[in-house]
Amino acid sequence: MKDKHVRGINAKVAMPQCICGIQKRPESLKIKASSFLCDLSAFAIFAFTTRNQKKAASVGWVLPTLILTLLVTLPTAQAAPGGRSSPVKIAEVTQVLMAPETWVAGTVISRHEARLSAEVTGKLVMVKEVGTQLKEDAVVARIDTTFVKLTIEEFEAQVEADRAKLTFLKSEVQRNKRLARQNNAAQIRLDEVRADREVARNELRISQVRLRLARERLRRHVIRTPFAGVVAERLLRRGERADAGDDVVRVIDNDALEVQARVPLDTLDYVRKGDSLSLTINEQQVTAPVRALVATGDGRSRLLDLRIRLNDGVWTVGQSVRVALPSAIAQSVLAVPRDSLVLRRDGAFVFRISDDFKAERIAVTLGVASGMLIAVTGGLKEGDRVVVRGGERLRPGGLVKILDENP
Repeated sequence: MKDKHVRGINAKVAMPQCICGIQKRPESLKIKASSFLCDLSAFAIFAFTTRNQKKAASVGWVLPTLILTLLVTLPTAQAAPGGRSSPVKIAEVTQVLMAPETWVAGTVISRHEARLSAEVTGKLVMVKEVGTQLKEDAVVARIDTTFVKLTIEEFEAQVEADRAKLTFLKSEVQRNKRLARQNNAAQIRLDEVRADREVARNELRISQVRLRLARERLRRHVIRTPFAGVVAERLLRRGERADAGDDVVRVIDNDALEVQARVPLDTLDYVRKGDSLSLTINEQQVTAPVRALVATGDGRSRLLDLRIRLNDGVWTVGQSVRVALPSAIAQSVLAVPRDSLVLRRDGAFVFRISDDFKAERIAVTLGVASGMLIAVTGGLKEGDRVVVRGGERLRPGGLVKILDENP
């Protein structure tokens, strides 16, 4: 009875082998399946020796299902590594002009920065707070205008009086002309009136100039910014007295920034206005054009003033910057992106993608670097495609799937 039950279990176990056609599988797959089958058979015999024969019988029915699942999944697991392609991003090897570089320190400054001073003497009645955003020609401070307004009223009255006097003398000249024609007035009297008229005309002109000066002085009681920017510092506060020439506020234009660096005199041999230089700011590397290189060195420091225009970005006045300056004449070299390099103890290499989309490991020797590119020598040529993302998962000869053709 016991032997019959064992034969029944063995028959159920053997049945999936015929169904799945193990004899048609690769030899390595048959070995793995046979090994796993032996383990399961041993487990079935162990279960059969237990007192609960119903449970042993149920295990015997489960075994064919497990074996069938194993035989279906094993071929897939074996086939995946050979047929799966690794997703990568690529860039092309380029021929560029590149030169060795020397790094110098620089500072972010504003092209438009000014200390705005008082043009007249008086008490400050308003000064903008630090951090206030200003438009061009905006008011940043005001000086008390009480006395200058009174002066303006005085000169306005003087102008009116001088104008009335001139009008009267003009009429006197006309009257004395008529009398002189009728021989009722002496010529000398006419000459006197004419002289008084010219004096009155000049007095009126002087009064008008004084009035314009007073009004101009009133206008200068208001301090305006010559450019859009932000109040960076208040040097005097409301209620304090400002003498003519005293600095009141400092205004900076944060939208017109550039880098200032002091560079060696021989920089003139390799850098020109408009050249693009590499900058490192807060571990971020960018390129920016040279705005100006003042070709007059300091006799003591032997340094030139270099100005580099910053493009749009989040920069702050006073930030420390490192500037890469060429220290030799640029030469034509093969260059690859820095991200394409794989560095190991035995050297550096890149993965080149062949026409059949297979990865080829190419050893390279590194040269000078500029920006995001680095010069290399080795088995590469211009136009070769190299991996810049996903190379850490590649093996020589592995298939790849290009996600993005753009570098």
